[in-house]
Amino acid sequence: MTICICGGGGLGLVCAGVFLSRGVKVRLMTGHPADWSRHIKVYDKSGKEYSGELSQISSDPQDVIPGSDIIFLTLPGYLIQETLEHIRPYLDAHASVGTVVSSTGFFFAAHEVLHDKYTLFGFQRVPYIARARKYGEIGDLLGYKDSLKVAIENCPEAEELRQKLEWLFDTPVTHLNNFYEASLTNSNPILHTGRMYAMWRNCQNEKYDRQSYFYSDWDNESSEYIISMDEEFQKLLRTLGIKEGVIPPLLNYYESADAESLTRKIKSIPAFQSIMSPMKQEGDIWVPDFTSRYFTEDFPYGLRFIKELAAQHSVATPVIDEVYDWGMSMIGQ
Repeated sequence: MTICICGGGGLGLVCAGVFLSRGVKVRLMTGHPADWSRHIKVYDKSGKEYSGELSQISSDPQDVIPGSDIIFLTLPGYLIQETLEHIRPYLDAHASVGTVVSSTGFFFAAHEVLHDKYTLFGFQRVPYIARARKYGEIGDLLGYKDSLKVAIENCPEAEELRQKLEWLFDTPVTHLNNFYEASLTNSNPILHTGRMYAMWRNCQNEKYDRQSYFYSDWDNESSEYIISMDEEFQKLLRTLGIKEGVIPPLLNYYESADAESLTRKIKSIPAFQSIMSPMKQEGDIWVPDFTSRYFTEDFPYGLRFIKELAAQHSVATPVIDEVYDWGMSMIGQ
């Protein structure tokens, strides 16, 4: 099996290390090939090492796409369509093209660019909480999922592909019924956006004396917003005919009953403890970083698809609309 990872961020780095440790041939397509080491090391929180040697590193799809059996996109939403267009001329007929998380528009773009000519797959949630400790060389795997859910299209051997993915990630993988179940999620597009709206909706050039923790400093107001947004989201899912429970409500997912218990749960998750809020330092003070992927990804390439589908199907989403409009104004769109 030959895999090409498209994307050189923390998630691409960690996936590369895990795949290499499984004895798979891994290539990398990145915009910064000179900044990458061929030898990759990834460490989880217990100190376990995943490592190996990349076979090829290039910014040119012609160098790494032909001959690749599986192409994994680990990219921000704004790069997905452009990347699919770049790799399309070099895809082998048998290639499977997919993403480690579908909520930033992968299937919508892939349907437009690749149509039904190639096998497509996408996970409902990211398989890992991943960070780059040293760009292009050392990564930290901060958290695993107990199981993964994947949507697979245009694939006569879908079960075989599911088994390959399960083996690669060494995690149970189950089939989803359709691409909506992978593309529409109440994870980052609601969890991140609702939290930031609660923190900064009244922000008028406020300055802070420290960088807050995104989850460890979570409060009940943040929980109340994401619960309200999720209630609207669940109405959309029912309208689309998505089977109940496939995308569980956030309260169910986090085994909580109300805003207060949800806040306690989120603050207690070990893998979340060290994650900082998207802020930047200016001298001795801190301000929100509106160029962060929390903003540039989760609003225009996450929450947007939920809002647009809801409008198409006449599902009222006043809280989602309010949060979305605020976020887009913060990034100047």
